[in-house]
Amino acid sequence: MTQNLYRLIYLSHNTIPGSNENVHKEIEQILAISRQRNAASGITGALMFNRNCFAQVLEGMHDDIQETFERIQCDPRHGDVVVLDFEPVDARRFSQWSMGYIGYDTLASKEFTQIQLATGFDLKQLSGERIYDLLHVHLYAAENASSDLSKIA
Repeated sequence: MTQNLYRLIYLSHNTIPGSNENVHKEIEQILAISRQRNAASGITGALMFNRNCFAQVLEGMHDDIQETFERIQCDPRHGDVVVLDFEPVDARRFSQWSMGYIGYDTLASKEFTQIQLATGFDLKQLSGERIYDLLHVHLYAAENASSDLSKIA
């Protein structure tokens, strides 16, 4: 086991106000800053988002993830933060950063990996493991191989 390597999975309410365009601009800013900070601290992971919520996985050293998560909890764009899983892991599953939008938004499809999920899909009803698997398969794998994104029900 890699000493002190941890995985955090959380959900939070998306509190970014305004139109979809405003939300996407904010998300782009979040992503740009996150990539810089995460690269500096060695954190990798993925984020899925829509108009209602964020679902995120962070992988890295315990103290680095804690520091990052404290910033997330203090960020007014994240409301109702719920930790689904925070535990040591044997290895990273995300070797780089991935991000995707859930839904059928044309603007999002131009700017982010888009995951067109079946009607009724609700991140808040999923377990940490299920979110982790979805993020890995449908963001990381989709960006690094040709994956069939239509298999999520």
